[in-house]
Formats: sequence, structure tokens, C-alpha cells
Amino acid sequence: MPLAVVTASHSPLMHTVAPRGDAQTAVDSAFAQARAFAAEFRPDLVVVIAPDHYNGMFYDLMPPFCVGTAAEAVGDYGTAQGPLAVDREAARHVVREVLAAGVDLAMSERMVVDHGFAQPLELLFGGIDAVPTVPVFINSVAVPFGPVCRTRLLGEALGRALLALERRVLLVGSGGLSHDPPLPTLDGAPPEVAARLIAGRHPTPGERAGREARVRDAGLAVVAGEPGPRLNPAWDRAFLDLLAEGRLKATDTWTNAWITAEAGNSAHEVRTWLACYAALAAAGPYDMRSSFYRPIPEWIAGFGITTAEPRRNS
Repeated sequence: MPLAVVTASHSPLMHTVAPRGDAQTAVDSAFAQARAFAAEFRPDLVVVIAPDHYNGMFYDLMPPFCVGTAAEAVGDYGTAQGPLAVDREAARHVVREVLAAGVDLAMSERMVVDHGFAQPLELLFGGIDAVPTVPVFINSVAVPFGPVCRTRLLGEALGRALLALERRVLLVGSGGLSHDPPLPTLDGAPPEVAARLIAGRHPTPGERAGREARVRDAGLAVVAGEPGPRLNPAWDRAFLDLLAEGRLKATDTWTNAWITAEAGNSAHEVRTWLACYAALAAAGPYDMRSSFYRPIPEWIAGFGITTAEPRRNS
């Protein structure tokens, strides 16, 4: 049975900060195209690969990769709160097969996810519980990171595991591209910030509102004319070309320091895209059917959306 891919940037500011010019219209049109692609593919399982932003995963135990056999969204930045429709048996199959392939990953019976998972599910399918889902977390925010090649190998093993299910599986990668939002870091953090990064579950409504307000203010400052965050459209477009051309192994030489220097601290979220395309490549040659890109400083992101499927008549 076939696999297919949709990858999309996410932003906590999509519902609260209006970008200048026609960026909103362009993004809406690209998402409409991705929704049509997903609807035509008719998946009976959606594997969402996404990061977390210190809402579900913390330094008290930060896995590089984790599969949820159950998951609940926190409802941050205007996204829905509540359980995802996790296909427990499919998730457990993925865990068994990926581990058997020699790629270490964790399993969670109580995964907590944030807008990184919720936004693509809402934008593509209308809700966080609209489709049977397997959530796959890739740490893309909390340093230190593993080598990029491990993400590619995770994707390959994931693709083989999904092909064995003999179902129509849509892989959704969420995050990136170049961006550097105002996220705290553990090194050098004040004690109260470090405590939140280590075990900051269940913030009060006031604490969550304060976090979201700081990010929103950063976007509104750009709208007001202040210098925007560091984006790198050339790096973003080169990454999109790499995916389209199937040159996934080229990322094996990338260092984490180079990614940060070129594209920002949160550009490591492109690991979710790499994992999706590596999984798709496990089914053979593929073609990128659509590719959208726009740097949107107001959303603190180089914003991209792609769709891809196995090459026809190959």
C-alpha cells in the first residue's frame, strides 16, 4: 500500500498576527492545495512527525525520538485541547519495528503534544481527532541534539514499518524552516526558568498566557516595523531542493552547529521533514508534487509546505 507526504511549517502566531502583504493569502492557498492532496490520497492512517516546545517533553527526561501510543494536546496558541485519535496498535507496531531495525526510540503511553502536532492536524483534516494518528516526536529544540543522520535512519526504519502495515499512510512533517523564536535555553538560564525547562508540566493559565504573549509580542514588533528575526531564505530553498531531488544522504554531513549558525536555533525542526522524506524513499523513488515557500518574519519563520508521493510508473 502506498505512502505519501505533506510537510508544513507551523507557527504559534498564525492565528494572532497578520503578516504584511499577501503572505496570508498565499499560505492559505498552499494549505488548500495540501488539503486537496491529502483528500485525494485518502489515508486511513496519518503519522504526524513533530517537535515539542517545552509543553510535553522536558529535561527531566528528553528523548531524541518518541512514539506515542496515546496522546493529548495542551491547546496552546489557539489550537484544540484534548486527545488525539491515536491508533494504538499501529503505534506499537511502529515502536517494535523501528527498534528491531536498530534505531533507538522511546514509547509514551501518555504523550503530551502542543501546536506542533495540533496545527497540521487542524489545518489538513479539521481537527486533532479527525483521523487515526500515530504521533512521532523528534527533539528539535532542546540541546544537545543527536547527529542528523540518525533522523534519516529513523525515517527509513519508519517507512519500512509503515509499508508492512499495508495501509494508506500519510506522513505529515511539522516544523521549520529557518527560524529563531524567543525560546529559553537551559545553559545559563535563571533558576526559575531552568526549573520550568526541566519539569514545567501543567503551567497555570497565567503562566501559559505570559509565555504566549512574549512570542506574540515578538511578531507584532515586526509588524510595527522593528527588525525581524533571523531567517535564511537561501538555506530554506536549498533544503527544499535537496528533498525534491532525493539527496537525503547529503544531510549526513550536516553538523548541528552549522544548522544553528545558518538558519537559527529552531531550524533543527527540519528533521521532521527529513524523516518524512526518508520514510517515503523507503517505498522507492518519489516526486515532490507541490512546493511552497515564503519567508514570513511576522510569524518568525521561513514558511514552507510540500506534498510528495511515490513516482508513478516507476
